[in-house]
Amino acid sequence: MTGQLRLCWIARRCNPIYFLFVTSLSKTYQNTMRKIRIVMAKPGLDGHDRGIKILASAYRDSGMEVIYLGLRQTPEMIVSAALQEDADVIALSSLNNAHMTIFPKVLKLMKKNGIDDVLLTGGGIIPGKDMEALQDLGSGKLFGPGTPVQDTIDYIENWVKENRR
Repeated sequence: MTGQLRLCWIARRCNPIYFLFVTSLSKTYQNTMRKIRIVMAKPGLDGHDRGIKILASAYRDSGMEVIYLGLRQTPEMIVSAALQEDADVIALSSLNNAHMTIFPKVLKLMKKNGIDDVLLTGGGIIPGKDMEALQDLGSGKLFGPGTPVQDTIDYIENWVKENRR
């Protein structure tokens, strides 16, 4: 029996208020101590996946739980996976100039499914004015070529620390 289960078992035999306190404390502990879960994907017909695979390895090495969906994912598949995996972050890579179609569609599906506590971020060959437009629509920070990997890790970790429920 783990420590948390033992405490809950003991608490059930004691005061019900104490049980509620221990249960809520346990949920808070799990929320703050759980690894960051990130769903990564290459939407559309873009077949260049070396960069996202490097990022996936870096995120895993930094302690995140990475779910890499692979190439040619639709926005519906991406949002469905984020729901099923209880993701904290959705990260997309766009190198084929479809970012102004894909990102808004993913955001729309996230809102439709009530996913308002998940960060949508990404990167690729995205012009600055498009990055600003996508951020105005509700996406998180987007990263261009040459961005140090640690900058993306720091951004994700800080966002999750401030926004995880």
